[in-house]
Amino acid sequence: MESLPGKIGEIETAEMREHQLIAWMEEYGTAILRVVYSYVKDKQIAEDLTQEVFVRAFQSYHTYQTRSSAKAWLYRIAINRSKDFLKSWHAKHVYPSEVAEEIETTEQTPEYEVLLKSDEERLAAAVFSLPLSYREVIYFYYYEELSVKEVASFTGLNENTVKTRLRKGRLLLKNLLEKEDET
Repeated sequence: MESLPGKIGEIETAEMREHQLIAWMEEYGTAILRVVYSYVKDKQIAEDLTQEVFVRAFQSYHTYQTRSSAKAWLYRIAINRSKDFLKSWHAKHVYPSEVAEEIETTEQTPEYEVLLKSDEERLAAAVFSLPLSYREVIYFYYYEELSVKEVASFTGLNENTVKTRLRKGRLLLKNLLEKEDET
């Protein structure tokens, strides 16, 4: 595939916009899916919302500010769409499919329980249990390996706010994990 322009404003025809969208889906699709999942905590819903993010990007190409990167613009759409979903009736009244599966299978063998308690899984569970304001900055900073400045750009927060939330989020994580160790 030939090199396509990186900014939507540079794309002249609908066909070229479509090719650019496909290129962005290939390049950023997995990252957008991870971002959305970090908010909604349900794989199927995250996949649906990720599709919606790219549809909105195609429909809203004229709103794109060429001074920021396509990745930043797509992340912003993903964050906003995820937050909109979390405010919706569906998110408040329907169990996520993974939670429903966990409820149905409460009896596990001791060996299975030990395997589930690996450090990485404990940490991921602790991160996902954080309030959204801390979870999103922790996710972007540690999992996506973005700088404080980039996290601030993606979330629309001040850099000092990001630093404060990172510090408080780490403290909350530490307390959660220590509390879990005591039990």
